[in-house]
Order: sequence, then C-alpha cells, then structure tokens
Amino acid sequence: MAIIKILHTLFGIFGNITGLFLFLAPMITFKRVIMHKSTEQFSGIPYVMTLLNCLLSTWYGLPFVSPNNMLVSIINGTGAGLEAFYVLVFLIFAPKKEKAKISGILCVVLSIFSTVALVSMLALHGNKRKVFSGFAAAIFSIIMYGSPLSIMRLVIKTKSVEYMPFFLSLFVFLCGTSWFVYGLLGKDPFIAVPNGVGSFLGTAQLILYAIYRENKGQIKKGEEDGRVEMELEKPYEKEIPNTQSGDAKV
Repeated sequence: MAIIKILHTLFGIFGNITGLFLFLAPMITFKRVIMHKSTEQFSGIPYVMTLLNCLLSTWYGLPFVSPNNMLVSIINGTGAGLEAFYVLVFLIFAPKKEKAKISGILCVVLSIFSTVALVSMLALHGNKRKVFSGFAAAIFSIIMYGSPLSIMRLVIKTKSVEYMPFFLSLFVFLCGTSWFVYGLLGKDPFIAVPNGVGSFLGTAQLILYAIYRENKGQIKKGEEDGRVEMELEKPYEKEIPNTQSGDAKV
C-alpha cells in the first residue's frame, strides 16, 4: 500500500514536469506573434479550449472536490495562468474579426467554468460533487487531447512532419502516460480515462514521426530566379498552429 502511494506521487510529479513542458511549448509561437505584432494565420481557439480544460482540472483537483489530487491542481493552475497569457496576447494582436470570435468563445469558456464551479459548490456535496466536476474535466481533457488529430491528418496527407515537432509529440505521450498511470494508481477514472486517450494519441504521433521523419518538406518547382524551392504547402495552416499543447494535461 505504501509503495502504491509513493508511485502515485512519483507519477504525479513526473506528470507535472512533462505537463509544464507542454504548456510552455507555445511560447515559441507567441514570441513570433509579439515580434511580428500579428497573429498571422494562427488560430486562438486551441488556447481558449486548453484554458477551459486547465480551469476545470484545477477545480477538480482541489481538496474539497477531489481529495489527494493537489498535484493535479498545481500543474493545471500553472497551465491556466500560461494559457490566459497566450489568450491575452492573441487578443491584443489579432485582427478585429478574429478578436471578436475569440472574445466570444472566451466568454462561453468562462461561463462553463463558472457554472460547473457554482453548481458543484452550491448544489452538490461529497462524492456527487467529485463526479460532476470529474465528468466536466474529463470531457474537455479528451477534447483537448483530440486537437492534434488535424495535425496528424496533415502529416499523413503531405507525408511530412513539418508541423509536428518530435519533442511536442514526445511530451504529449509522456504527459498522457504519466497521468494515466497516476489515475490508475489512484483509482480515479476521471484522470485515467482522458489521459489514456492522450497516451494513445501521443503514441500514434510518435509512430507517424518515425514513418515520415526523413521528410521535412515537399519539393516544389519554382520559376522565380530559376530556383527549386523547398516548401510545405499549408492549406490547413489556420487550424494547425504550433499549439499541440497546448497543451496538456488532465
């Protein structure tokens, strides 16, 4: 029993470390946004949705909602702060139309979180509070982990890993696997199930990377200056910014 508790804590700590790397990954994208003073073709939706996931997971991990899960609250609270920063920067530099869209989605996100928090606090107690909050957190964790599917589709279509960096895929796998085991050891399906999905998708990304790792671009003949240019066609750039992480976790 003591060994299980130690392993439970160790996997939670490792999940925090790998989760932090995932939350910090978009810093590269936002450094570019700030330098160019433009969001270009990047989408702000993944950051807003990851913010919702972090808020719900932070709430779920609090002692009065779900005992013995403070490690969940620590990493997701950190993630919520980082995602809030990303969303703020996006709103500052996005064009008016995109700014209005993301602002609307942000309002919906904050409304969902507020509703879950208020209902669980005022109307539910004990295990019912945990189950209600856990379902909400798990649903949006699965949605968040599913966001790289568009990137995986592009990798298969272009046979290129240009927009699926290895280390991001690796940390999706490590993070999902760590929290999956953490959930199993703690007998918590609301943590184990969504992160099991994350671990599976992370594995799939690593397999795709192994298959297409030699191909970083697509050769395209260009007439300008009589040169042959290497470039990757980007028909889906709007939906595949470097936000795979986004994140994150439970």
